[in-house]
Amino acid sequence: MLDLLGNKEWPVSKLQEELGVSKPNLSQHLAVLKAAGVVVTRREGKQVHCGLAMPEVKSACVLIRSMLRAQIRNGRKLVV
Repeated sequence: MLDLLGNKEWPVSKLQEELGVSKPNLSQHLAVLKAAGVVVTRREGKQVHCGLAMPEVKSACVLIRSMLRAQIRNGRKLVV
Protein backbone atom coordinates (compact mmCIF):
# COMPACT_ATOMS: atom_id res chain seq x y z
CA MET A 1 0.00 0.00 0.00
CA LEU A 2 2.75 2.45 0.92
CA ASP A 3 4.49 1.69 -2.35
CA LEU A 4 1.36 2.61 -4.31
CA LEU A 5 0.73 5.73 -2.26
CA GLY A 6 4.33 6.77 -2.80
CA ASN A 7 3.67 7.12 -6.52
CA LYS A 8 0.47 9.19 -6.41
CA GLU A 9 -2.67 9.96 -4.46
CA TRP A 10 -5.35 7.27 -4.80
CA PRO A 11 -9.12 7.22 -4.38
CA VAL A 12 -9.80 4.67 -1.64
CA SER A 13 -12.06 2.60 -3.93
CA LYS A 14 -9.32 2.30 -6.57
CA LEU A 15 -6.72 1.49 -3.91
CA GLN A 16 -8.97 -1.29 -2.64
CA GLU A 17 -9.30 -2.68 -6.18
CA GLU A 18 -5.56 -2.51 -6.80
CA LEU A 19 -4.70 -4.25 -3.52
CA GLY A 20 -7.51 -6.83 -3.74
CA VAL A 21 -8.53 -6.44 -0.10
CA SER A 22 -11.88 -5.99 1.59
CA LYS A 23 -13.19 -2.54 2.50
CA PRO A 24 -13.00 -3.22 6.25
CA ASN A 25 -9.41 -4.48 5.92
CA LEU A 26 -8.31 -1.43 3.94
CA SER A 27 -10.18 0.91 6.26
CA GLN A 28 -8.46 -0.58 9.30
CA HIS A 29 -5.00 -0.30 7.73
CA LEU A 30 -5.62 3.27 6.61
CA ALA A 31 -6.87 4.22 10.09
CA VAL A 32 -3.67 2.90 11.70
CA LEU A 33 -1.45 4.63 9.12
CA LYS A 34 -3.41 7.87 9.44
CA ALA A 35 -3.20 7.80 13.25
CA ALA A 36 0.58 7.30 12.94
CA GLY A 37 0.80 10.34 10.66
CA VAL A 38 1.98 8.31 7.68
CA VAL A 39 -1.12 8.74 5.49
CA VAL A 40 -3.37 11.73 4.88
CA THR A 41 -6.88 11.70 3.44
CA ARG A 42 -9.06 14.29 1.81
CA ARG A 43 -12.65 14.21 0.66
CA GLU A 44 -13.67 15.18 -2.87
CA GLY A 45 -17.43 14.91 -3.13
CA LYS A 46 -18.29 11.35 -2.12
CA GLN A 47 -14.78 10.06 -2.80
CA VAL A 48 -12.02 9.87 -0.24
CA HIS A 49 -8.48 10.18 -1.58
CA CYS A 50 -5.38 9.15 0.32
CA GLY A 51 -1.68 9.76 -0.05
CA LEU A 52 1.54 9.79 1.89
CA ALA A 53 1.83 12.50 4.52
CA MET A 54 5.61 12.70 4.14
CA PRO A 55 7.77 11.87 1.10
CA GLU A 56 10.37 10.43 3.48
CA VAL A 57 8.10 7.41 3.98
CA LYS A 58 8.70 6.38 0.38
CA SER A 59 12.47 6.65 0.93
CA ALA A 60 12.18 4.52 4.07
CA CYS A 61 10.24 1.84 2.17
CA VAL A 62 12.91 1.74 -0.53
CA LEU A 63 15.61 1.36 2.13
CA ILE A 64 13.78 -1.45 3.95
CA ARG A 65 13.13 -3.28 0.67
CA SER A 66 16.81 -2.99 -0.19
CA MET A 67 17.82 -4.39 3.21
CA LEU A 68 15.45 -7.34 2.85
CA ARG A 69 16.82 -8.14 -0.61
CA ALA A 70 20.37 -8.05 0.77
CA GLN A 71 19.39 -10.50 3.51
CA ILE A 72 17.91 -12.87 0.94
CA ARG A 73 21.01 -12.59 -1.27
CA ASN A 74 23.17 -13.45 1.72
CA GLY A 75 21.18 -16.62 2.33
CA ARG A 76 19.23 -15.46 5.33
CA LYS A 77 15.64 -16.58 5.56
CA LEU A 78 13.05 -13.97 6.42
CA VAL A 79 11.09 -15.05 9.47
CA VAL A 80 7.55 -13.77 9.81
